[in-house]
Amino acid sequence: MAGAHHPPNPPILHVFKDSDALVPSLATFIIKAQKESIDKKGRFTVALSGGSLPKTLKGLLGNPSVKWDRWQVFYVDERVVPLDHPDSNHRACMEHLFSKAPIPEENIHAIDTTLLDDLEELSDAYEKELIREFAQKDAARFPVFDLILLGMGPDGHTASLFPGHELLGEEDRWVAYVEDSPKPPPKRITFTFPVINHAARVAFVASGKEKVDTLTEVLDTPETGLPAARIRPVHPGQLYWFTDEAAASKVRYSRAPFKL
Repeated sequence: MAGAHHPPNPPILHVFKDSDALVPSLATFIIKAQKESIDKKGRFTVALSGGSLPKTLKGLLGNPSVKWDRWQVFYVDERVVPLDHPDSNHRACMEHLFSKAPIPEENIHAIDTTLLDDLEELSDAYEKELIREFAQKDAARFPVFDLILLGMGPDGHTASLFPGHELLGEEDRWVAYVEDSPKPPPKRITFTFPVINHAARVAFVASGKEKVDTLTEVLDTPETGLPAARIRPVHPGQLYWFTDEAAASKVRYSRAPFKL
């Protein structure tokens, strides 16, 4: 397969003064990715995480360059709770972003809450949502998102892929379920590594001093194998880190000035 022999591109690290300072640059980065995708194929496929990430996307609001009607939004992982539950990633994204943006409701792909009692069916149904969006348009073994936005926990987890969990070895499924998350709530569904690593662009947003040791390990000694360190998009995909000084203060990995 063309390009299969290429090693992954090295991550690009952008460090900002604080978490507020990275907001406008992250928005600029997303809008550039959006423009390239729409120019090429008329749509922009993006997958979002929850946690603190939705708040950092506020730089997109009110920007006329954001073509919300061309976005197709999926969730990298989701807690198996009703969509109005405080733990729901969909709820966080609605509160901080989509309720304030003119995005068509049908462009936001939430989990089917009629299936909350059956994790296998729930993850299969979400995988079918991905197949509907990607399979007819992209003849690939895995979906190729234009952009996947991730966070990282202090333990090095990303999405709902936790250190030492058996799901770290999943190589076939697009969407898998977790019954025993070490963080509450215990039941979740999540994209697998192959889906995340087939994206054209993956961007981590990680700020705050509680992330400093983990970020240092992920960037300086990735061979220790933390889940976040295993995000290495296959060539020609590219990985970016948007961090602040507090999180990156011990990192030896070389920084790249942010410019577009």
